[in-house]
Amino acid sequence: MGWKDSVANIDATGEFVWNLATRDLAEAMNATSAGVGPDVDEHALAGLETAPSRLVAPPRVVASPVAFECKLTQIVRLQTKEGRELDQYLVIGEAVGIHIDTALLDDGVYQTARARPILRGGGPADYFEITEANRFAMRRPG
Repeated sequence: MGWKDSVANIDATGEFVWNLATRDLAEAMNATSAGVGPDVDEHALAGLETAPSRLVAPPRVVASPVAFECKLTQIVRLQTKEGRELDQYLVIGEAVGIHIDTALLDDGVYQTARARPILRGGGPADYFEITEANRFAMRRPG
């Protein structure tokens, strides 16, 4: 993990774009995590086309159905429960521009499973896809 090029760029510029990783983009997303030098464009390495953002300098991934243009608010160095600093960082930003494929909206409401997002699971290589078959509804009480 560590202080990767992406974190260094965010720290230096105060801007970033969060692109939703979907099942269709999983292999390309994984390719962007290669341990390459700062002079290598990870988007090009993974074969991902980019488009200019509207409100921040970094580009967004064209194939991602959801992208948030963000301004940095905090970079938090993670630590153990004893307070020992880890070589891992949490980047937090405020979304100032949002791109959502309208095919993912029903009456203005984002339909999460329709995008087929992926998430990291346990183990060094486990990922899971969110699908409509795994959706359930649960209303909050009161």
